[in-house]
Amino acid sequence: MPTLHSILEPNIGLTRTDRLLRILEIPQALLNEDKAKASRAVIAQALNMLLFEDLLERVPAAKTYASDCRLAGRRIMHDHGAVRTVALANMGTLPAGEEAITRILRPLGYALNGVYPLERLKMTGRSHAQVEFPEEIAQFFISELHPDRFSEKFQQAVRNVTGTSIDPLTPEAVTLLAELNREHSLPREAATRLLPLLTRCFTRQHATPTLADYDTLLAESAEMAWISTEGNAFNHATDRVPDVDALAAEQKALGQPMKPTVETSQSGRVRQTAFVAARVKRWFRTAQGDPIEREVPGSFYEFITRLPLPEETDGKQHLDLSFDSSNAQAIFKMTAEAK
Repeated sequence: MPTLHSILEPNIGLTRTDRLLRILEIPQALLNEDKAKASRAVIAQALNMLLFEDLLERVPAAKTYASDCRLAGRRIMHDHGAVRTVALANMGTLPAGEEAITRILRPLGYALNGVYPLERLKMTGRSHAQVEFPEEIAQFFISELHPDRFSEKFQQAVRNVTGTSIDPLTPEAVTLLAELNREHSLPREAATRLLPLLTRCFTRQHATPTLADYDTLLAESAEMAWISTEGNAFNHATDRVPDVDALAAEQKALGQPMKPTVETSQSGRVRQTAFVAARVKRWFRTAQGDPIEREVPGSFYEFITRLPLPEETDGKQHLDLSFDSSNAQAIFKMTAEAK
């Protein structure tokens, strides 16, 4: 059995594994890998597949879109997943900022690919690409929110929310990641055990926030309010398509909740749009400690078109894998409205 299939199936079963292998565009080299040990690239691909599937389950429009693609025989090229973090020390036992995620990505062969100031949001974004398959394995776009750039009332609400955070990375996961970082591969059985230990890092790590803290955060930063309910879950996953404008028109005609405009980078080579964020119900605590439910923005699904760079490298023309601060800030508005 190919390595990728063999480390996915014990975790999610044959049906879900086959469905993901059919719907996603996967490098042939990774599909063909059949060794006693799983390479870091195969493990990175498997993790992205599990996080992509999780996003589909949380965003109905994305699930419908993926189902339509499957019926039409069109594969999805997962371009990148986005994760939001908080650049704050003493968040319980959770590492500050993007380190909560990059400590996982480094052993998987990811390296920093770009830094993007998101000044209007008082955040910084960083992209990370898998060094062996930078164009084929999804990048991670990790943003850090800077609480110190907001009011003291806001900062206290952030401390209230994040102070209960726990570190989801178990001692076993730390040991396996260290081996992966050293050897660039793991025995199949170890890789199989590692996958669910990593996926748990992409969820909310703190306790249920109070409604008062949520409203305080929302008044100054829709992004931090989103983090308070969703944590480090995928904020969005992204489909790389040949023509994002045509795709947007097609999805609008189908009645999908599409963002009105397409964002274009300064270079003109990167164009992005998205479905409007899903609406989800989340629990909060009142001042008296009683549970109360409220509808808030959840995650969303994005589309991107990347054109080649004008110059060749090593005799080849490569895609522009960069991001654009203006594009990113506009796309982030998908989760800005809480009704």
